[in-house]
Amino acid sequence: MKPRYQTIRFILGDQLTHEVSSLTDADPKRDLVVMAEPRDEATYVPHHRQKIVLVLSAMRHFAAELRDKGFHVEYFDYQDRPTTSFTDALKAAITTHDIKHVIITHPGEWRVKAEIESWSRKLGISVDLRPDDRFFAPIAAFEDFAKNRKELRMEYFYRGLRRKTGILMDPEGKPVGGQWNFDHDNRKRLPDDVTPPAPKTFAPDKVTRDLLDCVKDDFPDAVGNVASFGWPVTRKDALIALDQFIAHRLPCFGDYQDAMTLRSATLFHSLISPCLNIGLLRPDEVCHAAEKAYHNGKAPLNAVEGFIRQILGWREYVRGIYWYLGPDYGKGNYFNAKRPLPGFFWDGDVPMNCLKQAIGGTLENAHAHHIQRLMVIGNFALLAGLDPQEVCGWYLAVYSDAFEWVELPNTFGMALYADGGKMASKPYAASGKYIDRMSDYCQECQYSPRQNTGPNACPFNALYWHFLDRNADKLANNPRLGMPYRNWARMKDVNKRALIAQADQFLKKLDRGLPDMPQTLF
Repeated sequence: MKPRYQTIRFILGDQLTHEVSSLTDADPKRDLVVMAEPRDEATYVPHHRQKIVLVLSAMRHFAAELRDKGFHVEYFDYQDRPTTSFTDALKAAITTHDIKHVIITHPGEWRVKAEIESWSRKLGISVDLRPDDRFFAPIAAFEDFAKNRKELRMEYFYRGLRRKTGILMDPEGKPVGGQWNFDHDNRKRLPDDVTPPAPKTFAPDKVTRDLLDCVKDDFPDAVGNVASFGWPVTRKDALIALDQFIAHRLPCFGDYQDAMTLRSATLFHSLISPCLNIGLLRPDEVCHAAEKAYHNGKAPLNAVEGFIRQILGWREYVRGIYWYLGPDYGKGNYFNAKRPLPGFFWDGDVPMNCLKQAIGGTLENAHAHHIQRLMVIGNFALLAGLDPQEVCGWYLAVYSDAFEWVELPNTFGMALYADGGKMASKPYAASGKYIDRMSDYCQECQYSPRQNTGPNACPFNALYWHFLDRNADKLANNPRLGMPYRNWARMKDVNKRALIAQADQFLKKLDRGLPDMPQTLF
């Protein structure tokens, strides 16, 4: 006789934490766990193949861990028990087990939340939607922060969380080291005599190998290569990756967190954001591990504060922004940018070496660090006037750590300024000189960042001035852009015309698909 279960505990693919709110009071004797790999979730954007394998393998390992704890797991894998949606999987489980109550943790996307909220009406069940308490700040905390504020800046939200948690705070309630932010110390170019250590990777086990073998055929519209796959897919391996980062990469992370180099795609970055975003690691344990390294003299304060700020600051802040601004956030287009996404975003075949490295590395590894995403790829998309919807869809597809709650504000708000400044105080626009200052990419490029016009001029230079000129009505009064607009005003008209003509020529070529290179779609 089958057990009579009272409740379904529905676990999503980014909720792979044994302490997640939907499992905290679960009992194997009375609770049925349901997990699913719906076709719609794997195909609503052309996800990177490594991302698909990572999430599905981690889910299957997590289900096995739950079974080891005594739970019965109804697992709807896409191969043997295919479903199109979470709703279809839940309906099948309800039909089989005659259960009328579901407990689920708050999802990470408005789209999935809307689906969950339809279950009571569609399926005739009661749904307990619990808060996701794996973050430092509840969603309501950001709402409280945002009240009566004209500007929603990360720095002040971050300081509040530092005070609340006590992380990097001294006994008197002041920030350790006497200041909140050490960002000015973290903008160094990588010296020739510094070699970053290789990141920790993990050999795929049978579960992962089976997925790697079939992901290309089973998901023909997916993008990217799988040869370099070495992501942790279990909590055990994720903890090893964290320990390796703290011991070997964190000490130099701060100095070179904004650097880019041909010698290393990952430099001193942690590569644990996918583990955080699917639940294999918790943000509190990650921040405390970094803080401990500082107090034990294993890592300098600028490195530890810079790393903690990415998690306690940026990660919490973008989640707050996402839920606070509502489901229509991401539908605007402040600069009326409508240029289609160029084909080289899908194959990396582009003559500009910085883009070739950043996009090519993304397609190879499902990873790029924040400066490559923001100041190379995002900067180009901003200056070239690429359609925000297409750009956001690309970012959501190609990165292993990309879920809409974290991807959309970072891309739509931070990189593209498409929200008109709800998130960032100015557009993150820069010429090729910034890329040259922070990388060695330009040394191997056919274009020179020291030239503004002519056949060998870096396209970023003219595009930068073209962007400022065409958007002067929206940006000229921004106090943080006062200097570049004063420089533009002082420039001779003949030089202005040459820069605009140079940019126009490049953009026309871009619109033609850059005919000296193939335009390949996914």
